[in-house]
Amino acid sequence: MSIQESARGGSAADLFPTHVLGRPEVRELPPAPKNMRRLIGPGLVAAGVGLSSGEFILYPYIASQVGMAFVWAALLGVMTQFFLNMEIERYTLATGETVLTGFSRFWRHWGLVFAMLAYFANLWPGWATSSATLLSYIVGGEPRWIAIGLLAAIGLILTLAPVVYVMLERLQIVKIAAVGVLIVIASIFVITADDWAALPQIATTASIPVEELGFALLLGALAFAGAGGGQNLCQSNWIRDKGFGMGSYVPRITSALTGQPEAAPSTGYVFETTPENMAKWHRWWRFANWEQMLTFVLITFITITFTSLLAYSTVFGEEGLANSVAFVQREGQVLSERVGGWFGALFWFIGAFSLFGAATGIVDYTSRLAADVLRTTYLKSYNESRLYFGLVWGLVLVGILVILAGVTQPLVLLVISACVGGLMMFLYSGLLVVLNRKVLAPAIRPGAFRVGMLVWAFLLFGILSILTIVQQLPKLWGAG
Repeated sequence: MSIQESARGGSAADLFPTHVLGRPEVRELPPAPKNMRRLIGPGLVAAGVGLSSGEFILYPYIASQVGMAFVWAALLGVMTQFFLNMEIERYTLATGETVLTGFSRFWRHWGLVFAMLAYFANLWPGWATSSATLLSYIVGGEPRWIAIGLLAAIGLILTLAPVVYVMLERLQIVKIAAVGVLIVIASIFVITADDWAALPQIATTASIPVEELGFALLLGALAFAGAGGGQNLCQSNWIRDKGFGMGSYVPRITSALTGQPEAAPSTGYVFETTPENMAKWHRWWRFANWEQMLTFVLITFITITFTSLLAYSTVFGEEGLANSVAFVQREGQVLSERVGGWFGALFWFIGAFSLFGAATGIVDYTSRLAADVLRTTYLKSYNESRLYFGLVWGLVLVGILVILAGVTQPLVLLVISACVGGLMMFLYSGLLVVLNRKVLAPAIRPGAFRVGMLVWAFLLFGILSILTIVQQLPKLWGAG
């Protein structure tokens, strides 16, 4: 027990609300390993899952219209999410609980609210269908049947992996490496010296081209660069499965078929802020920050910059470009004309693989969030791994049914997804301030600067939510 805690006659566990969940158990903070390289991974997963339509379609489309003048917003957006992710990680590092469990300590149903919002946002299997469409450019065939095959493959991959997180991490590392190969090859064969000379435009001509593209689209690109919605919340689950901090006490999700079943606790653990524990805490906290900065932030920004530059060098100024997967088709056609059919096919394949990796991560994190909430708050006698796999296949089957129903232009679902993503981030940005300032011990609470960044995120996503809803409701009304 620390000196301050002795003086007030309590412990770190006394700060936790217990009217919904029980008091966390007090344990020693595990020491950070001397070789921290083996713990690098959650930031790579976040970057890999987040590299999807925004990085391959939205930012390149913006670059095709206005050049590199708006790429600065990607850095601002990714840095905003960096601070969000770190406050999510702070709670799990200190307690072993996910932030959804933390939110549920204040009100029993907060976790369920966010889990349901994540499902509403991801009901339309857009990343799988986009991946299938890109594959159809290479091998032909009907995209919807390819998409159904991809969804089934995602279900099998997540079911058969002995430890789900390990499989997901390896998949995202391969995906990031594939994008890196694309960067190297395009740098040699496509991007010219004149194109590279446009990079300084990111700073020298930085602007907000509202007249050309509209305010809502640009603000959405800023806010959702890299990740967004429920993905940020899953940083808790991913660092816990990797064994960060107090999360090392919590068993990982393992396959019901190929893994070893383990019972998962419903509440977490806390440590007393003794000098020994605080020394270990500072080491964990420094590593977690650097891990996120050098993986999630750096990889995401480099990818957005490169894909934007590639679009600038190939289709800048071309009229009639669509802000959809058709944009990637046109870009691949230009690459085929300039370099050869092999490079256009490679571009489409890497894009398809990237979107498949994103789809796998989305099914994983949506199911993880729901399984964690159900196991912790409502179904305490159930095995979390079995809940997770049931939710995975439920989401896969819903996606297949949507595709079989012939929903090729799912306006209602896409509008709901756009509105829900901003609303989720608005809500949990505010809740994180309350959670980390009230529940955690004073010595490990966020300082004024970090709280200020959460307030900035709260305001940004609040404005984004209002603008998105105002813009999209007429479309939703028309679709009805």
